[in-house]
Amino acid sequence: MPACADYPLGWPPEDAIFPVADAELVVVADEHPFHAAEKDAAARNWQEEVAANPALYDGSMVFFSRMALGEEGLRGQGHMVPFSTFMWWRKRPQPGSVHLFAWAIPVSRDGAVIAIRMGGHTANPGQVYCAAGSLDGNDIVDGRCDIAGNMRREVLEETGLDLAAAEPMSGYHALHRNRRITIFRFFRFDLSAEEMLERIAAHMLVDEEKEIDGAVAIRSADPGAHAYNGMMLPILRLFFDEGLPDEKPVAPS
Repeated sequence: MPACADYPLGWPPEDAIFPVADAELVVVADEHPFHAAEKDAAARNWQEEVAANPALYDGSMVFFSRMALGEEGLRGQGHMVPFSTFMWWRKRPQPGSVHLFAWAIPVSRDGAVIAIRMGGHTANPGQVYCAAGSLDGNDIVDGRCDIAGNMRREVLEETGLDLAAAEPMSGYHALHRNRRITIFRFFRFDLSAEEMLERIAAHMLVDEEKEIDGAVAIRSADPGAHAYNGMMLPILRLFFDEGLPDEKPVAPS
């Protein structure tokens, strides 16, 4: 692997899973070049988005202008942008922009992957994937993105499950596709799949955000079992068909 390979040249093929020893993801105050060039188009697109789905909220998130991979791990430069800018970008991903997000993969005591199904009022209606959300201001510590903190916060907010009560099963890994990168890690809970689904259902009754409309226990890598977000499929194949690497967990910064 090159010492430092800018995205996407020199990276593993799309959907190939690779270990991440470290992740230094710096957030700078400068305006993201895509946002600066496309803010008017993004604003017009946002009007169309909210007309179709009034529940959408234009918060702020971290969006990357640079991302490199080397033996030391990931190195990225992020900027705060409105969610509306990202919604415009995801219709037409362009060079000079990268969306990175993190997935904690909860696993039950009896070996099921526990995922959620997004509500119809969200930006990904009906999609099934593990609880996650874009990096935002809550995830920035001393100017850098806290991947572990983002994972714990998102899983807790969406499911009521606390990663602090789970045992890491792997180190951090990543995959990329079409200028999107996910860092993920498996966590085993000392609960059966039924118990985990019951806890999520109870959380849904009191959750004010109500982003999800259910949870599912996944027991195979069958791509047709649910309406999966496509980036879930390589992760499910790794877990159910290939087996996790035997390694000591390493936490990105």
